[in-house]
Amino acid sequence: MIEIPKKEPLNIVPFIDIMLVLLAMVLSISTFIAKGEIQINLPKSKTAASPQQADQHPKLVQVDAAGDFFWDGEKMSIDDLNDVIANMPREQRVLLRIDKESKFDRFIQVIDLFKANNHENFTIATEKEGH
Repeated sequence: MIEIPKKEPLNIVPFIDIMLVLLAMVLSISTFIAKGEIQINLPKSKTAASPQQADQHPKLVQVDAAGDFFWDGEKMSIDDLNDVIANMPREQRVLLRIDKESKFDRFIQVIDLFKANNHENFTIATEKEGH
């Protein structure tokens, strides 16, 4: 006579544990993605001023440590950035956030874009140096 093996119930507790860990990882990572912030380490300055009230909504030009250019959080080439600045009203306030690890050449390229387009309404962001 052929013996039929007994079916044991499937133990799903380890599977549930793994899924909970994966869910926790996805939720924690998604909060970083949702912010969409570009990591910029600003240079320190003893004379850094706090932002003025008039600067409530300035446009943002950023250069990260890798030397990539960003306009209001959107990555773009130097030529695209030039087009944006050329088509921007002269009275529009712009905040420059340039990573201290980026090459100085990138800083000069951004300043040249503003000078070439006769746009002088910009501020360079720095961090207040602690005493």
